[in-house]
Amino acid sequence: MSTHTEALRVRWSEVDAQGIVFNGQYLNYLDVATTGYWRALAMPYPMALSAFDADVVMRSCALDFRAPARFDEWLSVSVGLQSLGRTSLTLQARVHRGDTLLLQAEMRYVVVDRHRLTATPVPPALRLAMEAFEAGEPMLQVKVGAWQDLGVDAQPIRQQVFVAEQGIPADLEWDGADPDAVHAVAYNRLGQALGTGRWLEHVPGTAKVGRMAVAPAVRGTGVGAQVLEALIHSARQQGYRQVLLHAQASAVGFYRRAGFAVRGPAFEEAGIAHQEMVRAL
Repeated sequence: MSTHTEALRVRWSEVDAQGIVFNGQYLNYLDVATTGYWRALAMPYPMALSAFDADVVMRSCALDFRAPARFDEWLSVSVGLQSLGRTSLTLQARVHRGDTLLLQAEMRYVVVDRHRLTATPVPPALRLAMEAFEAGEPMLQVKVGAWQDLGVDAQPIRQQVFVAEQGIPADLEWDGADPDAVHAVAYNRLGQALGTGRWLEHVPGTAKVGRMAVAPAVRGTGVGAQVLEALIHSARQQGYRQVLLHAQASAVGFYRRAGFAVRGPAFEEAGIAHQEMVRAL
């Protein structure tokens, strides 16, 4: 069974006068880890299920308490698929403190029609995606191509991230360079777009990566790294010797981990602090 694990630290508000976690608080821990499990499948809840006009609702939850957790302890909560039925799915979870098992849980969910809230069969595409995760297969596919092919999926992500979330004026975001750029879009197993980016020639021999954007629900899960690597690979294949980018200040660490180095002083672009960074190919 493939699992996803979340690390959680016990807060003061979660314990009783003896510093022991309230029994009901474990349901919150399980909920946080289950949400992370859907992210690990690149199918963030509830966005992914909107593709089927469906939802999942908990039918039952069995908790087996083994030992108490206490204030300020680090816990690891792991969640994995136990079984898939015709209209249901069962997740198994464990809460550990180090090597000590504190709780074991079995959570049974029913797939329902979003409007009628009546049981409906597990969608075949969802079943195949969950089985692929259990088999250890990649959950993302990154496509590289032209704006005319990928723009319909890249545009909504960029509109959400740059215009709606960051407040960048639309006329700056849609700069007219998209038709001449090479684009990358990351898709989950349901064909939903989760992240995008582009590159175009800066000067001969140097490609400039930009417009890197990831849907909020899957940030921190590796989507952006896969989009960036696909763009770098594409530029390398076309003979470019260097990649340059203008990183938002909050993303400098991300690009450092991808092999980019800082060049020159920080500057402001579209009202946001940026840093030029480069990587040799």
